[in-house]
Parts: sequence; C-alpha cells; structure tokens
Amino acid sequence: MKRYCLALDLKEDAALIAEYEAYHRKVWPEIIKSIQDSGIISLEIYRVANRLFMLLETGDDFSFEQKSEMDAANPHVQEWEALMWKYQQALPGARPGEKWVLMEKIFSLERG
Repeated sequence: MKRYCLALDLKEDAALIAEYEAYHRKVWPEIIKSIQDSGIISLEIYRVANRLFMLLETGDDFSFEQKSEMDAANPHVQEWEALMWKYQQALPGARPGEKWVLMEKIFSLERG
C-alpha cells in the first residue's frame, strides 16, 4: 500500500468554504466510483482555515498519470472539478493548472 499527502487552498470566503464542505458531505456517486476505480483505497480531506490536506492510501499499482487519464475521459469528474474550482485556488508556487499539490514527507516516526 502507498500513502500520498496533497495540499490545496480554498478561497478565503466563509460562505464558499461552507458550500464546499456541504458538497463533500454529499459527494456525487459517480465521483466516489471514479476514485475507487482508480485504485484509491482510502481518501480523507482535512481543513484548517482555508488550507486543505488530502490523505490518499492506494494499492501498489496506483499511478497519478493513470488517474489523470481516467479523469480526463470521465464527464462527471470534469463537471465536478469545474464546480470545485469555484471554491479552490492554487497554492503559491503551484504549476499552471495544478490543483492538489503532492507534499513531501519530511519526518516519520514508526514504533515497532
């Protein structure tokens, strides 16, 4: 199993943040299916202020490239992503068109 951490910002607007969270309490079934079909086993999103943190756990064969290809071919995902962009904004330093940015692990504590 693999674990990935990603970050993204929301627009700093309390009403928009509330709407964004409401959508995530009722994620469209087509979006859930596309996430599962891509090899993602677990997905959680956390928020502090307007910063989002996403934790993904995937199978060993998961690839972001394959997920991107699947998303590009799925009209429901394209519609969802366009809708979500109303609430989201790129992180400082993100590449053009980049939404969720992969975070670098800088520390790990494991007890055996």
